[in-house]
Amino acid sequence: MIARQSRGRSVDPVALRTRREFLNTTASGLGMAAIGAMLTEDGVLSAAAAESTEAALSHGAATEFANPLAPRPPHFEPQAKACIFIFMAGAPSHIDLFDPKPVLNTRHGQPLPESMLETVRFAFIKKDKALLQGSPYKFQPHGQCGMELSELLPHLGSVADDLLLVRSLHTDQFNHHPGQLMMQCGRESFGLPTMGSWLTYGLGSESQNLPGYVVLTSGRGSSGGATLWQSGFLPSTHAGVLFRNEGEPILNLNNPAGIPLELQRAGLDALRDANGQRYAEVHDPEIAARIASYELAYRMQTAAPELIDLSQESAATIEAYGLNRTEPEGLGGRGKQGDTYKGFARNCLLARRLIERGVRFVNIIYASWDHHSNIPTELPYNAGCVDQPIAALIKDLKQRGLLDSTMVVWGTEFGRTPLGENRSGKREVGSGRDHHPYSFSMAMAGGGFRGGQVYGATDEIGWNVVEKPVHINDLHATMLHQFGLDHLRLTHRFQGRDFRLTDVGGRVITDWLA
Repeated sequence: MIARQSRGRSVDPVALRTRREFLNTTASGLGMAAIGAMLTEDGVLSAAAAESTEAALSHGAATEFANPLAPRPPHFEPQAKACIFIFMAGAPSHIDLFDPKPVLNTRHGQPLPESMLETVRFAFIKKDKALLQGSPYKFQPHGQCGMELSELLPHLGSVADDLLLVRSLHTDQFNHHPGQLMMQCGRESFGLPTMGSWLTYGLGSESQNLPGYVVLTSGRGSSGGATLWQSGFLPSTHAGVLFRNEGEPILNLNNPAGIPLELQRAGLDALRDANGQRYAEVHDPEIAARIASYELAYRMQTAAPELIDLSQESAATIEAYGLNRTEPEGLGGRGKQGDTYKGFARNCLLARRLIERGVRFVNIIYASWDHHSNIPTELPYNAGCVDQPIAALIKDLKQRGLLDSTMVVWGTEFGRTPLGENRSGKREVGSGRDHHPYSFSMAMAGGGFRGGQVYGATDEIGWNVVEKPVHINDLHATMLHQFGLDHLRLTHRFQGRDFRLTDVGGRVITDWLA
């Protein structure tokens, strides 16, 4: 290690560190050295791999770096420990799935008063010829709570007493990518951390051999892409890690044929030492994040294949999630990409397995629900794809005693219009709906939320919120609260100001809490 010069004397760089930093780095070294033993006890690493890992972490620069995902204490006693956020990119129609509007059905084909349309922005609808469009789907009460849900969601209806259904959300954005950033990051801007990043930043992760934040995708992909799991200005360790649906969970995770474990370990040691020298000079947290990522990838080579091996799951579990379902005939469209039904069901089961292994935040992204047309064939396909696996996930978590500590969220970026889309400009009721930021619905279960309740209401045609409005910042504040985090205190200073997930708004909605 190169010594620094101070007033003509040689000064050991260690002596320049603060007492707090010394304690942090020393503690992290002891913790890192224990990783190999811990994973061996869990049956994740072989004895040889664990011995190699422990030896590597116990010498040289390895003890210099704190584990950036080490568990951290919350601000107060939490209700939730993990979150599975199921993001329905493209915006499902709340009017056809969650929010029954019989008056809208009776006014089907009628125009809205011009006064209601004067200041409204649409993506495609032509205002002067727009007509109201009722829902062709019947709604039925479910559970002891009598929650009304669409006939397209019969399985979700079977867990109605565990659901908190919010019908009064609204957002500031009416186009997809800004709306998706708003839901994931609290603002519509690029370069901000997502909620999964904020959670691992605030609490760390209990998993030593898997990322704290995992992303699973199905369907054709969201318009927001990888910006929906970015870490923004937080260290890259807090970014979501995208797992693939087939083959290696992560590309290039496995060693090429003929590369022995010892050679890989030697390469990692060389990288660590080179990065360690630079870290000693500048103490850039991104360097520590890079080192942690390399070591995590090394451990994941054994842990990830075990994760995706579903042979240990019972036939009853496979059947409950719907992994053996076949694609429906005559349906499809925007939500179909390959064997989508099996892919989404597999993602829901993998989400449970990730939570069992200590992963903090799992984001399941399914696209697309952007039904500007063809609702009669495309909406039933999408709803059929997700209904059974999500209900099975909630039941499975509950049966295993994990639902109370695991928050399950059905979310999206905004709703759909009560007006039929008339992109051609003709005065007729179409078969689709346009973007609608003024009201939409979301459902949650577990994580200390009180199930069996409907919160908020929209007007008689589903246009505006008329009872208990909920902004996205309010949603995020309440979610963080369930993890024992005060959204006003979970901040990160960047470019001269303190940023937080809830930006400059947000309130905790106590009516949701059990």
